[in-house]
Amino acid sequence: MRRLAPYQTGLWLAEYMDMRCQLCRIYRSTPQSQLLHHQTQFRLDNITNVPPTRTALKQHSFLTNIRNQANSYLSSGLLCAHCHNDITWLPRPFEVDIAPSISLSIQASTYYEYPIRQAIRAFKHQEDMTKLPLLLHAIRQLPRPHGCHRNNSVIVAMPTTSQRLVKRGFDPVSILSAQLSKHWQIPVWQGIERIDDTVSQQGLSRAERLSNLDNAFALIEKPAVKRIILFDDVATTGASLQALGRTLHSSFGVAPLDQHQPSHGYHLFAYALAHGNQ
Repeated sequence: MRRLAPYQTGLWLAEYMDMRCQLCRIYRSTPQSQLLHHQTQFRLDNITNVPPTRTALKQHSFLTNIRNQANSYLSSGLLCAHCHNDITWLPRPFEVDIAPSISLSIQASTYYEYPIRQAIRAFKHQEDMTKLPLLLHAIRQLPRPHGCHRNNSVIVAMPTTSQRLVKRGFDPVSILSAQLSKHWQIPVWQGIERIDDTVSQQGLSRAERLSNLDNAFALIEKPAVKRIILFDDVATTGASLQALGRTLHSSFGVAPLDQHQPSHGYHLFAYALAHGNQ
């Protein structure tokens, strides 16, 4: 049997054996499917401002019974409903230019603020695996791109340099992208390498970030599929994803998918765990 990495074992234990919320450690964790149901119902109630129908009450009662039965055996969630609802999920996408008249839309799962900011910093800089369950929960809020599946798409984790990998000892973005791959059932592709030895992007202006990433990426091989999904942990100005998108576009004409004018060429998508200032 292949030996599991410590973070994989820890995630399994957190999700299926630990009944407590991985953030507050007080309330019982809630399965992802139920969080989506409650979140949707909450939005509908706020929009319509009308009492629930008899059918809705029956559905709620049915779901409550199912939840109680499931919780009596194994937990299948990471956060409780209280902590989940305290975090803003899926902020409005923002765009960056990768070529003249071609922009790339970047969708983040949440904002780079408490408690996500602290969790990302602890995981990236201190290899604190206890923060990984919260980050996995955030990853699961990302909607899979329409029309993308394991046979026509790949995920590209933001590449890192060998020097940084040796210094840090592990690649946090690769670990996170592996979890996104499991969640979406889309394989990770490692056909791009980072060839520069630039300084950290933290604290740089947008212009400095773009200049810092000039000629930072190189294509190793051409992907066998037509849909390429870029992923990074934190998108501040989107400069890293922008530079990566520019490399792909200049290499073989990959561009964001225009659903109004579909084509048979390569299509590009971009996602991040969090968006905000580092």
